[in-house]
Amino acid sequence: MTPFFPSSQQLLLCLASDWDEPRGRLQRFERLPAGRWVAVGSALPVTLGRAGLAWGRGLHPALLGRTKREGDGRAPAGAFAITAVFGYGAADSSLARAAKLPYLCATSDLKCVDDPASAHYNCVVDQSAVATVDWASSEEMLRRDARYTVGAVVAHNAAPPVAGCGSCIFLHVWEAPGMPTAGCTAMALADMTEIAGWLDGAAVPVLVQLPQVEYEGLREAWGLPDFAD
Repeated sequence: MTPFFPSSQQLLLCLASDWDEPRGRLQRFERLPAGRWVAVGSALPVTLGRAGLAWGRGLHPALLGRTKREGDGRAPAGAFAITAVFGYGAADSSLARAAKLPYLCATSDLKCVDDPASAHYNCVVDQSAVATVDWASSEEMLRRDARYTVGAVVAHNAAPPVAGCGSCIFLHVWEAPGMPTAGCTAMALADMTEIAGWLDGAAVPVLVQLPQVEYEGLREAWGLPDFAD
């Protein structure tokens, strides 16, 4: 059974060898009408937070162990909805046209607010449309490097966000092969581009990200497939 995401037809399953490992493998799955998950493509190398993983806030219940905090350098573990894709391409670009989730076009005004004191904490906002900028820090979605060329929004600590529990969690392009992140899940440009085009809002895509020992313990309860490497 899948108690936390029964309506999802797309799954990204990401596993790390342990809690402190900053690298992992990610496998796509689609659910057949009969309910069985089937792998799509091969497993991909990804990088995680430089300090590894910690339990995030998502579709899963609260679990015992280290929990993610703002600035801890850990990627969130658990089950999370994927709610949008974004990129440097314009609204009429091939990336935007191919998107089957809401597409956020990165501009100089598009920010992800990481200031826990802000009313916009953990939200991607168009700064030009905000009446009062109440944050002291934010992520630039239009970067000077290639990391946000294409990506997807992971709904960690959302609806509503809790101040200090972590913000601005994405799937995005890695800085270099094997280079860890500040808390996101990163991969090669070609892999991220393919995943962005595959994600479909009608299929209610979900990311499940766990260290191996937790995956083994939760696989049956969460209705997770075998990881096909």
